[in-house]
Amino acid sequence: MELVTPDIGLIFWQTVVFLIVFAILAAKVWKPISEALKSRDGFIRDSLQSAEAAKEEMKQLKADNEYLLKEARIERDNMLKEATKIASDIKEAAKEETSKISSKMIADAKAVIETEKKAALADVKSLVAALSLDIAEKVLRKNLDDKKSQEALVKDLIKDIKVN
Repeated sequence: MELVTPDIGLIFWQTVVFLIVFAILAAKVWKPISEALKSRDGFIRDSLQSAEAAKEEMKQLKADNEYLLKEARIERDNMLKEATKIASDIKEAAKEETSKISSKMIADAKAVIETEKKAALADVKSLVAALSLDIAEKVLRKNLDDKKSQEALVKDLIKDIKVN
């Protein structure tokens, strides 16, 4: 049983050695370990604060990105509406220009047709007048070959003339 129960001297020397080792550890090792733990604690706190700040910044960036995306979509929609309106205006202007040009061409064509018509009528009238004169000349020559017919014609013409 002696092996199981320690002697008082052994307990004393173990206590003395423990206290010496404890004093050496407290003097030489405990401070650096404590400072390292404090430094590690501060680093972890700073890291957590940085992570929290980064998290908040990411939330803010996400909100800003969503706002910018919303603004970009609104601007895109406005640009599309404006482009559609401009295209519609260009089409309308082209239609109006085409209408004006076609109206002018029609008016010019009508004027040319009217001028040609008047020229043709004038040609026909001059031709009819020339033919009438030729016919009248031939008829008069035939009818007025003798003296009696000439006198009868002059008398008829004098009767038709009215004096005012």
